Amino acid sequence: MSRRRQASRRPLLEDSKYHSTLVSRLVNTVMVSGKKTTAQKIVYGAFDQIVVKNPASNPLEILQRAVDNAKPRLEVKPRRVGGATYQVPVEVPNDRQLALAMRWLVDFADARKGQAMKEALAAEILEAFQGQGNAIRKRDEVHKMAQANKAFAHFRW
Repeated sequence: MSRRRQASRRPLLEDSKYHSTLVSRLVNTVMVSGKKTTAQKIVYGAFDQIVVKNPASNPLEILQRAVDNAKPRLEVKPRRVGGATYQVPVEVPNDRQLALAMRWLVDFADARKGQAMKEALAAEILEAFQGQGNAIRKRDEVHKMAQANKAFAHFRW
């Protein structure tokens, strides 16, 4: 870690179509090798799929609820105390909660084989919106791990 000043965070620009920073973060999470236009096509295509499956709903609201459902509140971090390493449960900062939820949605959508990425991403977002799917399972797994190691919470500093 750098001993110099703390790196400043640059403000995230809104995306051009939906004027939302959340969509912009999703595009950046989907993006591989700097191919932003391809990532935008995937995300906007997924939103079109969501509108087809739920015509009365707004895809931005569905994405927001899906990300909120997938956000982890607690996670475990390894702490070394006296030669032993303990998994200590800690609260997750808001920015990391959002980053983890987005990453899980995109990674599990990418893991769905036999589907186009935009269809898989739409399906993953809709499942997270409904409170099920792989991203929700991952969140529950992380919470379970933190719950199981609650005895080591006094090592938090």
